[in-house]
Amino acid sequence: MFDWILTLIDKAGYAGIALLMLLENLFPPIPSELIMPLAGFSAAKGSLNIAGVIVAGTVGSLAGAYFWFLIGRWIGPKRLKRFAARHGRWLTLHPEEIDQARAFFERHQAVALFLGRLVPTIRTLISVPAGVNCIPTPTFMLWSSLGTSLWTALLAGAGYLLQGQYERVSEWLNPVSNVVVAILAIWYVYRVVSFTAPERT
Repeated sequence: MFDWILTLIDKAGYAGIALLMLLENLFPPIPSELIMPLAGFSAAKGSLNIAGVIVAGTVGSLAGAYFWFLIGRWIGPKRLKRFAARHGRWLTLHPEEIDQARAFFERHQAVALFLGRLVPTIRTLISVPAGVNCIPTPTFMLWSSLGTSLWTALLAGAGYLLQGQYERVSEWLNPVSNVVVAILAIWYVYRVVSFTAPERT
């Protein structure tokens, strides 16, 4: 995977970075923690401009986030409630709890979108509830852009400063990603196991 990422950045430059970050949002095994530091290293060598690297990474990442946002819009609260009524255990929510979750997200949408784009794994997932909640597209794009640009700038800047040691960024962040995934998995299993179906009247 590393050689493929390196080749695409070398051959396609900013367009390659944008494409990789788009794919990273669609296929999580392609890590931004490797893409952006490598792109920052390319800027340090003089083959790319660091500002262009950050913009390209942000644009590609936002395109991927918007895809999941549209998926959430398509699902919508009505479809989600119907699914919860039939398969609530796997969603870990009763239909009536969906309104509570939507109300919570509505109150904290700015913080959720901004901070969510800074957390591995959550970065991709946060767009779906935003779409389900029918958040206005400009609001979604504003807060997602701010969080995404900060994330890409931090990764690209680290690669720019570390240069030949840019892979250390991925080494540092991989354990964080693993912890996040483990916590989410444990939480989900707990919710599934402890889920109780609503009593029928």
